Amino acid sequence: MHYSEVVEGSFVHRINRFVAEVEIDGRRELVHVKNTGRLKELLVPGARAYFEVSGNEGRKYRHSLIAVEKDGKLINIDSQAPNAVVHEAMVTGKVRELGYIHTVKREATWGNSRFDLLYEGDGRTGYMEVKGVTLLQDGIAMFPDAPTARGRKHVQQLVEAVRDGYEGVILFLVQTQGARIFAPHAMMDPPFAEALREAAAAGVRVLAYDSVVSRSSIEFGEPIDVEL
Repeated sequence: MHYSEVVEGSFVHRINRFVAEVEIDGRRELVHVKNTGRLKELLVPGARAYFEVSGNEGRKYRHSLIAVEKDGKLINIDSQAPNAVVHEAMVTGKVRELGYIHTVKREATWGNSRFDLLYEGDGRTGYMEVKGVTLLQDGIAMFPDAPTARGRKHVQQLVEAVRDGYEGVILFLVQTQGARIFAPHAMMDPPFAEALREAAAAGVRVLAYDSVVSRSSIEFGEPIDVEL
């Protein structure tokens, strides 16, 4: 996934979930934050940051915050990126654990549930949920960075799909490199961690991959180990 135009600046402070004050070319301005998560360990005053430039002159904010640097590492924080990156990876056969796939569709509905992806191959049909991961501590990538009842519901819905004869996958895309393993953030959200362990026991596949991130792109990377 590539961004058409990106500029560099520094983070000043977050005003609310959607808006932050930054400095670009020596000028203070407000930008759209493309992630409503907490990101407390990333969005710190003075952090080097990267912004997508909008070509829409009618937009309220001309720039969108898409990536920051931490400890010399570039981390993509665009919450819309993981779905696009994983969709492309599925289409091009890069999710090797799933074998041959001939059809991939986004935003698939099953019963009263809506999943990020539907895939088909070799007589198999599966549903996938994609979660972007931006929290990395001592080589461990963790999700979530805040309690998420919605995320737990997605995991439980995948269990229901598996019980109905479909394949179920939850793929955690770590939006940087350097993670040795992925683990649920049990201290932050114990119910989510427990739901993920129960889902794995019920047949839902839990996968994790890292990403290759530059100032203007994020690409699907390599698998990393999962510890539940």
